[in-house]
Amino acid sequence: MGSRYGGLKQLEALGPSGELLLDYSVYDAVGAGFDQVIFVIRKDFENAFDRLIGGRFKGRIGVSYAYQELADLPAGHMVPEGRTKPWGTGQAVLAARDLIRGPFAVINADDYYGPAAYRSIRAFLDQGHPTDLGLCVWSLRDTLPERGTVSRGVCSLDPQGRLLQVTEIRKIERQGQGACYLDDQGQVHSLSGLTPVSMNFWGFPPSFLSRLEEGFLAFLDGLDQADPLTAEYLLPVQVGRALEDGRLQVQSMPAGDTWYGVTNQEDKARVEQALADMAQRGLYPAPLWA
Repeated sequence: MGSRYGGLKQLEALGPSGELLLDYSVYDAVGAGFDQVIFVIRKDFENAFDRLIGGRFKGRIGVSYAYQELADLPAGHMVPEGRTKPWGTGQAVLAARDLIRGPFAVINADDYYGPAAYRSIRAFLDQGHPTDLGLCVWSLRDTLPERGTVSRGVCSLDPQGRLLQVTEIRKIERQGQGACYLDDQGQVHSLSGLTPVSMNFWGFPPSFLSRLEEGFLAFLDGLDQADPLTAEYLLPVQVGRALEDGRLQVQSMPAGDTWYGVTNQEDKARVEQALADMAQRGLYPAPLWA
């Protein structure tokens, strides 16, 4: 809902010809050879979404819609009384389970990842690993705004680039070529600007959907140990648990391009300038879908 941004940033025109960040995501996915895009949306948004956004991609890539419904729960489970918050990113992926036909990537709708990330994930998925996952990682310094604090998934990798752990760190802010953050005790810690971070760009085999379904059932069974009105079933948490039990590996790959996003209104001008510069250098046509 864009509470920190102050509106629906997914609909913010940021490109030089009024493009959304989502336009660049689909454009780069088409360029990397993806042949279908599934938008996970609210059912009551479908007509407006198709008219304003989804319709522009038809004829360029297969377009379909999945609906994240609060009541889309396994048999024997009901929505807790008073719950209005969606169940989180893990359930959002599960909402598309009946539309997914093969290996797939998952992205945030309001982030710019750059064409290299899509090519890397596509190459990984083409290798056909039945259990391994792929994850694009960025250098921390390539994801930080000039001002303000953000949260990032800081990655620990082995020498072969396999993911060991993702740690969510909040209140990170730029400090020269590096960064610093405050922990829960108010202590200041430094981070190298080259620290690898996840921006939620994943590549999955279709078999991972079964793992997500199992995890969602366990999550719901344990709701009495959490706040049933706010607890979320989060995709990175489920990947982390699968890593811990040794049932899969996650291969990381450097993204190569700078990540851009609009967390706060102050980020807008920076992203607009970056997209205009890319168009001027010929990296993207303007208009994008000319």
